[in-house]
Amino acid sequence: MSNFYYIDRSKVSFEDFIASPEIKSHLMTFLHEQQFKHLFDEYKIPVSNKLLLYGDSGTGKTMTAKVIANHLNKKLMIVNLATIISSKLGETAKNLDALFKESQYESMVLLLDEFDSLGQIRDYDNKDNSEMKRVVNAIIQLMDYFPQKSILIAATNQIQMIDEALKRRFEWQIAYEKPANDLLDDFYDTLQIPIPEKYHPDNRKYQVSYAEAKDFFYKQVKQNIINEQLS
Repeated sequence: MSNFYYIDRSKVSFEDFIASPEIKSHLMTFLHEQQFKHLFDEYKIPVSNKLLLYGDSGTGKTMTAKVIANHLNKKLMIVNLATIISSKLGETAKNLDALFKESQYESMVLLLDEFDSLGQIRDYDNKDNSEMKRVVNAIIQLMDYFPQKSILIAATNQIQMIDEALKRRFEWQIAYEKPANDLLDDFYDTLQIPIPEKYHPDNRKYQVSYAEAKDFFYKQVKQNIINEQLS
């Protein structure tokens, strides 16, 4: 099973998380709901614990899961759903069941990455099509009985691929877009903090994801360090 997931131990605080005001507002409301869960329990009010994060790659979906896990002091298990499904289709439901059982044993944040893998039913031939339908039905059942002490997060770049019955299981659905210029400037400024000023890049790229900006930044920093050594 460890081939299908990894435990992320990085610590990302809400304060250090760079995102749009809208995303940070959604996230803070969700975290407050968890913080005051005991008050809602008193009145038998259901508490949200399932989030669907969708949008461009590299725009902060995985980072959001890290913030939630860190803020709530829970273990973060990251699962590549595409890997589970592509391994042996007939064993997918069994593998998913084993993963979800982990969340029954201990309080955790379970991140299902590439969640749209479950939505690609129409791409399979008749035999695999019926198997994928069984997998979707299995995960719907697992989600319906997901324990309140844990948090389930699904991330996708292709929201249109996901079955409507699956989407309805998520109390929170948050859209992620490429960050605005001021957010990218904040991100570049944060990346620069541990780097000596003489190696700071001269250029910044905009209309890109955080992941693309990070790659662009570090390529320039490394080139500046190399140039100094060669001069």
